[in-house]
Amino acid sequence: MTNTVGVLVMSYGTPESMEGIEAYYTHIRRGRPPEPEQLKELTDRYEAIVGGVFPLRENTDNQVKALQETLNRDERTTEVEFRCYQGLKHARPFIEDGVEQMAKDGIRTAVGIVLAPHYSTMSVGSYIKRAREKAEELGIQMSFVESYHLHPKLIQAFASRVNAKLDAFEEAGAKRGEVRVLFSAHSLPERIVGMGDPYPQQLLETSEAIASRTGISNWQFTWQSAGRTAEPWLGPDILDTLQNLAREQVEDVLVAPVGFVSDHLEVLYDLDIEAKTIAKEIDIRLMRIDSLNSDPLYMETLSDVIIGRWRQGTDA
Repeated sequence: MTNTVGVLVMSYGTPESMEGIEAYYTHIRRGRPPEPEQLKELTDRYEAIVGGVFPLRENTDNQVKALQETLNRDERTTEVEFRCYQGLKHARPFIEDGVEQMAKDGIRTAVGIVLAPHYSTMSVGSYIKRAREKAEELGIQMSFVESYHLHPKLIQAFASRVNAKLDAFEEAGAKRGEVRVLFSAHSLPERIVGMGDPYPQQLLETSEAIASRTGISNWQFTWQSAGRTAEPWLGPDILDTLQNLAREQVEDVLVAPVGFVSDHLEVLYDLDIEAKTIAKEIDIRLMRIDSLNSDPLYMETLSDVIIGRWRQGTDA
């Protein structure tokens, strides 16, 4: 009889429909409904991207399906069957829902992973905390992958996308070495630096590895999508960085959002609409690398670290 190992695939989540945006935003705000102008702004952003929220939800579904197929094709795992479950931070199925479904299906051993390569106590750490608490409550032995930011196949996948867009710049008449590459990721509150959080350093390590593999030296790191709170967030923000580059007379910029692994609002709106609008106003030609989404190399990255964690056994 084949043993079944559960895999809890966690991500931020997105509303199921335009009608679900208010409930989603309220959950992000820990039960406090958004002000009307805040709700309108978020709704407008979803409406601005092609197809609204639906492609974002479908994309995550596709990643989970592709990951399960990749895991069960691996020759190292013939004695077990992996079954993937979704667990979202701010939308259904919530993280706890995914763990509960595992328990209902008789799963007793599982691995949890977040669709984010870089660890922070404020992001990945919070997902793991919720999953671990529910798993312990339901008697599931669940171990976790905390980060995979330097996995060779992840670096290869990002590097191939950087090279493809640099080729596109050359075809458009730009000199490859003069294109400024901006690696970016979602900002977090500045206080994580004082906490010794590994998030900023891991992002720099990923960026350096991609730069080394692609042979580029004309690059820098920037932040994006900071929350609107009273406390300071990590910067500089990409919109400010673009203004600075315009003053340096940089004409061509490639954005590589290595902190994100799929197309969602922070990519499709914050970069493809907001940043590109600013770039056009200041005469910068801006391109963005394609997102990983369900790329086989990314699926193999996830599969490899999940299998590795499963083989190491569950956390004590």
